[in-house]
Amino acid sequence: MQASFLKGQVGHHHHHAPPDYNRAFAVGVTLNLAFVIVEAVFGVLSDSLALLTDAGHNLSDVFGLLLAWGAAALARKKPSARRTYGYSRATIIASVFSGLLLMGAVGAIGWEAVGRLLDPPQPAGRTIMLVAAAGVIINTVTALFFLSGKDHDLNIRGAFLHMAADAVVSLGVVVSGALILFYGFNWVDPLISLVIAAVIFISTWGLLRDSLNLAVDAVPRNVDPGAVREFLSNLPGVHGLHDLHIWPMSTTETALTAHLVMTEFPKTDQFLNDVSRELEKRFSIKHSTIQMERRDSDIVCSQSVYCAD
Repeated sequence: MQASFLKGQVGHHHHHAPPDYNRAFAVGVTLNLAFVIVEAVFGVLSDSLALLTDAGHNLSDVFGLLLAWGAAALARKKPSARRTYGYSRATIIASVFSGLLLMGAVGAIGWEAVGRLLDPPQPAGRTIMLVAAAGVIINTVTALFFLSGKDHDLNIRGAFLHMAADAVVSLGVVVSGALILFYGFNWVDPLISLVIAAVIFISTWGLLRDSLNLAVDAVPRNVDPGAVREFLSNLPGVHGLHDLHIWPMSTTETALTAHLVMTEFPKTDQFLNDVSRELEKRFSIKHSTIQMERRDSDIVCSQSVYCAD
């Protein structure tokens, strides 16, 4: 048995740094935080729960932007000797806490909205319309900042979808203001608040569920483990597969380890290179570690060592 060491580490590719969205995040957070303050002030002055609820919703998405911004920053931070995976996993912990806090906010909004449905106040419809219309513009502009990267980075896509949803919610508040102004439907204000609270609950439930799954190293939702197993099992020369593990390294990166039982070892290292590239191309798994084992031997050939007869 002759063993030769490959140059470098097969299966891991060095990528260029991800696009820098720092300016987009900074402008987006600043615009939306300023709008939250304006919306909350006018919500109090106009006695509009819809505006206050939308302000709370926008504030939650400011947190979402900050989480996405933090994830992008942590992804650039190099691993250390002690933290060999880097600091990206902190984004998962932060998203769990964010989801729990938002669930509490939804309960408070719903409680207040039900009380106002029973005794609706007289909110200022014109003020509601003008302030919410500003929200439509700000959220749309912020969403456009992330439009170019939404198809290439799940983290950026999340920021884009948050802002696009906010624009739609603010549009609903505009409709609420119009119904109050022109038809005197005061009950629409707390009703819209309940609808917005429901939207926050649905999006937060998904965030909390996915965050908890990532926290316990579940396979990310964008990866089909059955398809991965089928792909690896059908590779040429593979007799069996065991110890397949797929887990999130952060909210944007996925890792994989697997043992392939081979009928014979490939003659070159191109096999492992190709497997790694296909895992990234098909399943967005950027960190793969493949260990090859002989079907009839205890000799192990890992991805950094090539073994041949």
